[in-house]
Amino acid sequence: MTTAERDLVGALRAELAAIDPHRRCCRIAESAGLAGAFESRRRNIHRLALRLSRARAGEGTDAHGGSGGAPGAGPSPVAPPPFEWARAAEHCRTAYLRGRFLAHGSLSLASGRTHLEFVLPPEEARQLCDQLDQLEMPAHWRLRRGRGVVTWKSVETVVTFLKVLGGGSSLLELESRQVSRSVRGDLNRVINAESANLGRAVAAAARQLEAIATLEADGRLAEQPYAVRLVADARREVPEATFTDLAERLGLHRSAVQRALDRVERLALHPDEGVGQRGRRRGGRRGLGRPR
Repeated sequence: MTTAERDLVGALRAELAAIDPHRRCCRIAESAGLAGAFESRRRNIHRLALRLSRARAGEGTDAHGGSGGAPGAGPSPVAPPPFEWARAAEHCRTAYLRGRFLAHGSLSLASGRTHLEFVLPPEEARQLCDQLDQLEMPAHWRLRRGRGVVTWKSVETVVTFLKVLGGGSSLLELESRQVSRSVRGDLNRVINAESANLGRAVAAAARQLEAIATLEADGRLAEQPYAVRLVADARREVPEATFTDLAERLGLHRSAVQRALDRVERLALHPDEGVGQRGRRRGGRRGLGRPR
């Protein structure tokens, strides 16, 4: 990731860590979600757990039924009990997932791709997938070096998940970047498609002009049906025109213009074709002759 992308991810995590749940049950749930944090995050997670405990100091017990600590020392975080997902309310589930993301989740925005994953014990990774599926945010999990990895690569799902957790201005910045990147991608695809179409049209017009010059040089152009000569003259006058433009200019169907130019190219590739055969060809392919 670039420095700006790392800073955005750091700001998003900081916003989520700064959320102070109002309900005691949510503080307990988030404390349970913080359990078993990565070693590199343990200090920051310890501060968050300590803050959650201090928020409960006036309740007489800590998050898990223990005492509030020595007088004046403040509460100290202890190992939380297992979180009972099936019995928990939706707000408690959200708090638990926020703690799980802060302790075990990572977000990558590298190369314009959004990738969010949780690294957990295999059994818990499977359970987390089931839990996320209940929230209509299905994820996939796999084993990696003996650990379970729950993964999202869908931008929409990642943004929805972070929004559920309580993401604020940093999440809005992330969404803004994703929209800008999507618009740029769509615009580039349109420009590339138009450039390719223009390149093909220019190459086709060049072939057709060369074919017309070849037929005119050996006298075969004058022997062609009226519509073919009419389209050939229009092509020389307006080399950049499309089939549709030529059809509107001449009052013909687009298919008639295309057939006429195809005939010109074919005759140019076969010098002996069409010499002295105007009468027979007129009977073989109708629709290109002089209008009656």
